[in-house]
Amino acid sequence: MSDRSTTQSDDESDEVQYDPNSGRYDIYECTVSDCDNVVLVVGNDDPPMSCHDQPMERVTEVDMSVKPPDVRQVLLQAFGLPKAGLDICLCVIGEGPLSANEVAEQLGYDRSTVTRYLNKLVELGLLRRSELNREGGGVVKVYHSVDLERMRRETLVGFYVWAGEAASLIEDANLTKRNYLDENPDRELPEVFWESFPER
Repeated sequence: MSDRSTTQSDDESDEVQYDPNSGRYDIYECTVSDCDNVVLVVGNDDPPMSCHDQPMERVTEVDMSVKPPDVRQVLLQAFGLPKAGLDICLCVIGEGPLSANEVAEQLGYDRSTVTRYLNKLVELGLLRRSELNREGGGVVKVYHSVDLERMRRETLVGFYVWAGEAASLIEDANLTKRNYLDENPDRELPEVFWESFPER
């Protein structure tokens, strides 16, 4: 039996570092020393843009490790889609066009829950809604999957908006920290510093 005290904890062993050779995504930065411009690129091998009239340079070394995201948590945090929303989206993509009643019957969810998430999915651009004429008269709203290329774009752009908001929060926090230390050069950050940081 191995001594776990000499090995990494589960949390540490699950962490990953940026690998510029993976081809999954790239991070570029400006080569000008006093410029903080950094961009994330998915699906492009060439420098995506220039900064100060010079091509941006691919980042090759990152010291920080991160815990890899779980797709369910990404959907929850970025789009407000918990498991029920994801189940509903996948059901329509696989079986649609479906009405809210049909989705509720297939998944065993409450109809009001299904309707709420269907409307959210339409707003996000992950599904589309249309009206279908009933054989006995009247119309019913049904939900379809959107074009896969459009879904890819909508989800990536939506995530980039969320990531941009997250990045700006981190930048604001770093600036607040720097300003505090500049104004209080002889003091360390108080333990409650982050608790006083304003929420958006």
